[in-house]
Amino acid sequence: MSGWTEHVIWWHVYPLGFLGAEKEATPAVRHRLPRLEGWLDYLVELGCNGLLLGPVFRSSTHGYDTVDHFTIDPRLGTSDDLRSLIEAASARGVRVLLDGVFNHVGRDHPLVREHPGWFTGGTFEGHDILRELNHDNPAVAAYVADVMRHWLRAGVAGWRLDAAYAVAPEFWRKTVGPVREEFPDAWFLGEMIHGDYAGYVAASGIDSVTQYELWKAIWSSLADRNLFELSWALKRHAEFAAAFVPQTFLGNHDVTRLADQVGDDRHLGHAIAVLATVPGVPSVYAGDEQAFRGRKEDRPGGDDAVRPAFPDSPDDLAPYGWPVYRLHQELFGLRRRHPWLTHGGLSAEHVANESLVYRVTGPDGQHLLVALNVGDDPLPVPGGYSAGAGTLENGSVPGHAFAVLLPG
Repeated sequence: MSGWTEHVIWWHVYPLGFLGAEKEATPAVRHRLPRLEGWLDYLVELGCNGLLLGPVFRSSTHGYDTVDHFTIDPRLGTSDDLRSLIEAASARGVRVLLDGVFNHVGRDHPLVREHPGWFTGGTFEGHDILRELNHDNPAVAAYVADVMRHWLRAGVAGWRLDAAYAVAPEFWRKTVGPVREEFPDAWFLGEMIHGDYAGYVAASGIDSVTQYELWKAIWSSLADRNLFELSWALKRHAEFAAAFVPQTFLGNHDVTRLADQVGDDRHLGHAIAVLATVPGVPSVYAGDEQAFRGRKEDRPGGDDAVRPAFPDSPDDLAPYGWPVYRLHQELFGLRRRHPWLTHGGLSAEHVANESLVYRVTGPDGQHLLVALNVGDDPLPVPGGYSAGAGTLENGSVPGHAFAVLLPG
């Protein structure tokens, strides 16, 4: 990992929802992607410099049932619209990452009829609208590599590999390896929910995977006021980070919103502080920076609440979310002033049910402390530190507050 990937913080958008697209495919082209250009300054001011786009290719419904990997979904616009967005982002120093759905396709994809040998004959996780690709077929690997190259040539910076956990890691080595010959700076992120993260990265040749273990521990430890859980997850995270740079997040298009998960709004800042200080490549799911709420439910349409339409402009957002936006700005600003955090080491200094102090150490001896208090009583912290963010009063972090402590 080097160059731009050392410093990227992603703003993650699910375009079909964000832009208010129809739930099912329509023949008419609706030029919605250009509306995202109006949000680029917002993401830069937030502290991000990457735009992670959910599915943008032609599909039948939610975007993960692709029917053409080389065409932009008409509900979103055209290839020219995407290129314009990439150019506008690049002018602001923002990279664009695309969501590559290469484990399966929609049942209406022409490949299903034209190349039956490219498919296993099964569906993905029981979804009848999805057909699993046969990753043992060399033609499938060649096709996926062609798709990757096509859009990298159009200016994207890399790929999120959807459902990577369902694909043998050797498949990615057969696809990503040849693509890197033309695009050595491209970044490849695999969606992994559980399993041997470090082993998968090593075997696949991709750069990173989604750190779901840490995601779960952050919100549930705060909700349950059991910071032993977070301490254990940070220990695991440190082991992962020694092998590769994990992709860290507090929310995405598949999970209940952070504000609903944590429950107590006083502890939202604690979660953001963890995201901003632990090693990794962070992302913010659009709306979480405004304390959006929404629960994912296991039913048809159960994703709708976490994939809402956004207003045309940030100026039209409700006023209640801006304090959380400003907190992201403060904490991401601190992260950018301490870029060594991307590769920092982690160790717990103090652990209790309702309090945790952990140290992040840089390669040249730099360090800071993060103190989290979800109890009512003040949390004393070591002397000789000042608050780089959060609240420190008389040598303690007040009840239900946090502090990022800088030496000196």
